Amino acid sequence: QVQEEVSQDLEKFGNRLLTEIQPLAWECALNPPVFRQYDAWGQRLDRISTCSAWNRMKEIAAEEGLIAEAYERRYSNWSRVHQAIKLYLFSSFSGGFNCPLAMTDGAAKVIESLGIPGSLKNVFDHLTSRDPRKFWTSGQWMTERKGGSDVANGTETLARKQPDGTYHLYGFKWFTSAADSDVTLTLARIADAQGRVKQGSGGLSLFFLKVRDEDGKLNNIKVQRLKDKLGTRQMATAELWLDGTKATLISAEGRGVACISNMLNITRIHNVIGAVASMRRMISLSREYALRRVAFGKLLKDHPLHMQTIARMEVQTRGAFLLLMEIVRLLGLAETNMASEQDQLLLRLLIPVAKLYTGKQASAVVVEAMECFGGQGYMEDTGLPVIVRDTLVLPIWEGTTNILSLDVLRSLAKSRGQVMAVFISTVQRKLEVASGSEKLEAAVKLVREAASLVQTAASSGVAAMEIAARDLSYSLARIYAGALLIEHAAQPGSSPADVSAAQRWCHQELCPVGAELRRGSYDAEAALLDGCLVYEGSPGARG
Repeated sequence: QVQEEVSQDLEKFGNRLLTEIQPLAWECALNPPVFRQYDAWGQRLDRISTCSAWNRMKEIAAEEGLIAEAYERRYSNWSRVHQAIKLYLFSSFSGGFNCPLAMTDGAAKVIESLGIPGSLKNVFDHLTSRDPRKFWTSGQWMTERKGGSDVANGTETLARKQPDGTYHLYGFKWFTSAADSDVTLTLARIADAQGRVKQGSGGLSLFFLKVRDEDGKLNNIKVQRLKDKLGTRQMATAELWLDGTKATLISAEGRGVACISNMLNITRIHNVIGAVASMRRMISLSREYALRRVAFGKLLKDHPLHMQTIARMEVQTRGAFLLLMEIVRLLGLAETNMASEQDQLLLRLLIPVAKLYTGKQASAVVVEAMECFGGQGYMEDTGLPVIVRDTLVLPIWEGTTNILSLDVLRSLAKSRGQVMAVFISTVQRKLEVASGSEKLEAAVKLVREAASLVQTAASSGVAAMEIAARDLSYSLARIYAGALLIEHAAQPGSSPADVSAAQRWCHQELCPVGAELRRGSYDAEAALLDGCLVYEGSPGARG
């Protein structure tokens, strides 16, 4: 019954994407935000103007319940899956509006995790509204000049408590996506009566603020400039001065990082959605083009090498898609108190693994797919360069590959082997589904061998070695996606293409951390040689 109802909703939404939303996305690309700092008389305006299509995207997001769906829980634990599929369809047609939706979802999640206190009930209702007149979007103002991911040492913004219990914020936010949002969450250090603050992550607290007051004036915020970005140009990203900005403390004092982690988990999942969506969109266009384009006397689809190229991208995309769906399935269970302890441990591990791996996958796939169009792929009026540029930010947003690899190490270390044990047992359980399949036998064997290798590598101390973090994370991603592809291919009614995708995925190097460990790539001498390779011959690098 749930599947039938959701399918009907997706059919309607798909039609709306093609007839109404896709033209709006193109308009957003052609009309990026404009910043006007002063009026004709030299008075400060700090006005960021967005096009009508961008504003219409906000209305559509509310009407379609792209945030509301996850919090209404009409379909219990399946509500997150429903929302994720709609966002997946929307992403490549959103004109960049998927980014403010990610932060809005994250802000709603933070407020929900706090128990929706009375002071934030109205805010939560606005963030999760289906009424375009009431719907708010949220920003996420984390990055300052000294650091992006290193918020513990890079955050300088001060919060001074006022007699009425609110706070005034003072500082400079270096990178604020969707600067036209209605509200935002931000980190700051609370100053005591003598102006002293506590350094490190323990000195950071989380604040909520409205960007504008009731009269539409900025909340003691000055816009320094809009960022000149490679991609996501449809969205206003700005440098902001906070000069007495009125804010409300919403975390316990000094617990800002722990509190905002709920937001980061959601925005990282949105990052995965964007990555998988961009891969699927470019492959869909590539295979359609192959049915029409004639080269060397025949259609591109009749050239085996061209079909092999697209097929390899297809395998990557299928693996990434199943990884995404597994994460949102686990999130749905967690949000409805149906997740086991093992489910929650697995979710904690898979979010950074999937985010870092799919970001890299998407960057490679969209560039490869652009090449499928030859010179036309490089032409702006095809729209393909927009997709490529907007995809290239995905390994950077919400934590770079190396930063998230270290997060994976922390997840493994904190659990003292429990997370790895759950990972291995879950992989083995998924492989059992295919135990009687002759066609999948070789793929099952390869994943089992890789799982054994990664477990051995982790127990040998690699999980505590920063230098191995990226290879270990890649290994976890490839092994788990391989298990998901095999599980999917073993289901009744699966197609030969499903079996082929599982087989092909599993013939890549599934456990690079094991291979590099055997080569001695993580010992002290190898680490020293890394530095030599990078800086040999570089002036001033010796010593």
